[in-house]
Amino acid sequence: MLNIDRLLPFLCIYRHNPERRDEGTGAFVTAEASYLLAPGDAPVRGGMKQLVKQIAITGAEQLGSFLVLEIWAGDDGEVPREVDPITGEPLLPSPSFRILTRRPHRPEGAVATLKFALQRIKLHRQAAQVEINLHAMNHPAGMTQFLSEAEEKQIGCHVLGLEVRPIYRDIETGEVYDHVLRSLRRSVARSLKKAFFTFTLNRTTVRPQHYFSLGRSSLPQQVLTVDRQLADVSGQFKFLLLATPMNAERSWHEFCESGYTKQPTFQYRPLDADPLLLKRRLMRIATERIDDPTLTHVFRQTQDELDRQITMLSDIGTPRFLPGSLQVFGGVEPRLLGLAREIFKRLPAPGRETALEKSSLDAKAFARCANREIAYYRRLCPSFSAQAIVRDDIYSGLLTTGGNLLVGRETEIASRRVDALLQHEVGTHLVTYYNGAAQPLRLLRVGLAGYDGMQEGLAVLSEYFVGGLSNSRMRTLAARVIATDSMIRGETFANTFSQLVDQYGFAEHAAYTITLRVYRGGGLTKDAVYLRGLVEILRYVGNGGDLSLLFVGKLAADHIPVVRELLLRGVLQQPALTPRYLAHPEFKRLVNVIHEDSSVLDLLVDQGSKEY
Repeated sequence: MLNIDRLLPFLCIYRHNPERRDEGTGAFVTAEASYLLAPGDAPVRGGMKQLVKQIAITGAEQLGSFLVLEIWAGDDGEVPREVDPITGEPLLPSPSFRILTRRPHRPEGAVATLKFALQRIKLHRQAAQVEINLHAMNHPAGMTQFLSEAEEKQIGCHVLGLEVRPIYRDIETGEVYDHVLRSLRRSVARSLKKAFFTFTLNRTTVRPQHYFSLGRSSLPQQVLTVDRQLADVSGQFKFLLLATPMNAERSWHEFCESGYTKQPTFQYRPLDADPLLLKRRLMRIATERIDDPTLTHVFRQTQDELDRQITMLSDIGTPRFLPGSLQVFGGVEPRLLGLAREIFKRLPAPGRETALEKSSLDAKAFARCANREIAYYRRLCPSFSAQAIVRDDIYSGLLTTGGNLLVGRETEIASRRVDALLQHEVGTHLVTYYNGAAQPLRLLRVGLAGYDGMQEGLAVLSEYFVGGLSNSRMRTLAARVIATDSMIRGETFANTFSQLVDQYGFAEHAAYTITLRVYRGGGLTKDAVYLRGLVEILRYVGNGGDLSLLFVGKLAADHIPVVRELLLRGVLQQPALTPRYLAHPEFKRLVNVIHEDSSVLDLLVDQGSKEY
């Protein structure tokens, strides 16, 4: 099988030898934008040789030079059986590579780059061993070479061989270790692209922007199919809406009548999809068949997170919900808890906090403001079809889901907080939703695995950029961390509520809302991601991170390199919309305040004691 994404100055080749078992090795070349999978049996060798020669001639003529790199597996019998010298326990073998080239026809820069990149690979906690052999054949044993030295010189091309130690399979049975192969394949693919990049700059007329630019620029139908299938499963349920009680107001009144001592009894919306059928549908999605190692990694992460979320749907209202939440959203690490406590030390309650400032907007008035903000983006992008909708089945609060902003019927927003929340909900959550919808990968609309932290951190930072990250708001974010930690430690709803009121000075209704958010579903740790995400986004911006990357869609910090790679490859496009607050008069000043040593506490200092 021949795959050429576009004319590139290299071709990766794998030939399958019918006389040996060689499971998994062909996967190393299918990760590249230009590759040939060929049978190694005698009847077709001549035709394959002519095909490779013609590709090399075309590439060299149009690009200035060409590189042929053939990959094969080393002898299974040569995989060492190492043991721990002290305990005698068996050790997993280390990765090992042999780069085979011929003098004088070798691209020194590319060979050196390949060696250096391969040496940086670590697997089984062991660094890779890399050998350069200048004298051995640069093709697999038992097979003829594609191009002779004379042909290389005549064409103006170069041929390299790369032998990989087959630690990705059982040497007895040939069974592939899937996790090992995927990890090694991703690392080798990156190493090869770096070598191709060096070769391209040194030997050809092509000037790629980055080594990622040498990856695939088009998405095969199989990738689009898997992406659509995962997005469809994700769209079958609205996780946060299903995990949010319908009877929050009644539960509040009952809680008050009990003297704030009785555990509220929450009621939840009925599931509109059978979790078992959703799981069956999810597990039929063949993410393992994707050739692109970068997208395989992203898809499998998302598949795993959806699996855990669907399990949580089945567990709503039971003690099993919390362990699932810890797996998906994480817990409260000591450093985050310490930060929350430090915020309260810096921002003690001014006597008793009131639930609202004197001037405020009710649900309908805020929805009108939100729809005006949405109309601004719709003028820029007609496909921005969001709506702000007041929902009778949501008591209070804001929830962005399915490309719309849902407003609880009893929601009241302090006037000075309106702009900040518009930037949070519309300028971040909805903008990234519709930017993601404009990309060829639908998962950027619904969210890649673990996106909540970076998304909420970015949304909170947007409040800061418009001068709306008030001290009261910071206390609320810290309280969510305190309450989440309390819930994880097994404290009752009433005890956590009392802690917020008595120790941290929150008004009763505000404390109830914070506690409800944390105990809903059976224990939802998601609310800790707001402060954690703010720490994460400050670190990113302080280290010179490009904010525009975060508006491509809904992604986690781990996906930033992936998105950068896909942008450089031309798979993704720059975001169609950027939030209005980037043009806010205070934005440039405030973003310049952030540096690599900035912390959340610095935001408190910068804003002083002023309440917005």
